[in-house]
Amino acid sequence: MSAASTVPQVPAPIVVVMGVSGSGKSTLTEALAARLGWATRDGDDLHPAANLDKIRRGEALTDADRAPWLAAVRQWIDDRCAENTPCLLACSALKRTYRDGLRAGRPGLRFIWLTGDRPTLHRRLAERTGHFAGPGGLDGQLATLEHPAPEEGAVAIDIALPTEVQVEQVLAALGLSRPTTP
Repeated sequence: MSAASTVPQVPAPIVVVMGVSGSGKSTLTEALAARLGWATRDGDDLHPAANLDKIRRGEALTDADRAPWLAAVRQWIDDRCAENTPCLLACSALKRTYRDGLRAGRPGLRFIWLTGDRPTLHRRLAERTGHFAGPGGLDGQLATLEHPAPEEGAVAIDIALPTEVQVEQVLAALGLSRPTTP
């Protein structure tokens, strides 16, 4: 047996950027991916068509609606874990049970929680174009959101900050160094 095979493999980091619609999950995830060069996915892309239809109509999703979506999210994470690939995922993860399910058996997983006030979130949703989620579903998401408890270790980031400042705060909070460029 070689010395390399006796060293336990450290799991690759998994960072889930969470929050309600309009909080900037996709934007921050993309900015972090550009900085770190990690695999990335927008959890919205994993929703079944029926969920997207409900969201477009401004209807709140139920736990039953979210179950197949969360299974797809977990599968995407597990595929990255199997490859030991660091990854970033934009995912609302509104309830603790959802976060616990994502975290279970994935020791490298951390949450970044984008926080902001309702007027800012509503304005962002009203102004964005080309996205299936509009301002009609915001109140339902805010009602569903269970703020991460301290023991969850989520890193709270204010959505009022510029994206680059958010990136620096995330990197500092997670102890991630900025890759050097040649």
